[in-house]
Amino acid sequence: MTGNGQAPRIIPVGQEPPPLDPRPDHRPAAGRQTKAKGKRTAAGRFRTLNAFVDFTLGELGRAEIAVWLVLFRDCRDGLARTAQTDMARRAGIDRRTVYRALRRLEQLGLVRVVRRGRLGSGPSSYRLRWLTAD
Repeated sequence: MTGNGQAPRIIPVGQEPPPLDPRPDHRPAAGRQTKAKGKRTAAGRFRTLNAFVDFTLGELGRAEIAVWLVLFRDCRDGLARTAQTDMARRAGIDRRTVYRALRRLEQLGLVRVVRRGRLGSGPSSYRLRWLTAD
């Protein structure tokens, strides 16, 4: 029984009411381009990873490689928003080692700190780069 004293009614298949708030049409407006997803995005990420391995990896120490890879994995919309303590835990290194690795990556131009995080305001934001053959 429901709260109003009536037994619940089972609605037969095909007689369901329409949704209360129908979803809007997701087709792009005429002349508007949509952001490519899937294969193109994955191809770009592999291209970035390949360039990092081919041209940058040999110049870095283990901690710097680990920190760059953690940031690469967390990168969304061109930015990685990750706390140094989280990077340390996932890379298996000390937080101070992460700090030193980030400083070295900044000096080499491989990471740019977009926003410095602090307690109560969230993690820092980083933009990644890699060396190329030119």
